[in-house]
Amino acid sequence: MNVEAFLLCDCATDQNGKLNVLGAFDTLFFNELPGVFRACSIASRVRFERIEAGEHDIRLSIIDADGKRIVPPLNGKVKVGIGTEVDSVAVNFVLALRDIEFQRFGLYRVDLAIDGQLQKSLPIRVIQVRQQDQNIPK
Repeated sequence: MNVEAFLLCDCATDQNGKLNVLGAFDTLFFNELPGVFRACSIASRVRFERIEAGEHDIRLSIIDADGKRIVPPLNGKVKVGIGTEVDSVAVNFVLALRDIEFQRFGLYRVDLAIDGQLQKSLPIRVIQVRQQDQNIPK
């Protein structure tokens, strides 16, 4: 299997096998903590080869710098079928997340595991915005 895309973004959809992604990012800004990020999506596109047809377990975890999960792991299953006319198939996974709370500034990550094996990790930086930073002209 090959993870062709794995993104944290503002919004994502799967439209008949076409992955649509809006606003990919890796940094969150808060004035103070705890900070709650109201809404985002995780978008992934994974290509499976013919030999990998069948059911697969998917797990997403959001982890802090100490390796602790900040939300319960998100588990799912996908059944991959590959017709005789192709050698592989891409499967899109889109997960909408709401109200994720961050207790500390620093580095976090989103891990994607398939069948118990870590496939990809995304960094998330949580940065403090100071009052004087907000007044700087851009």
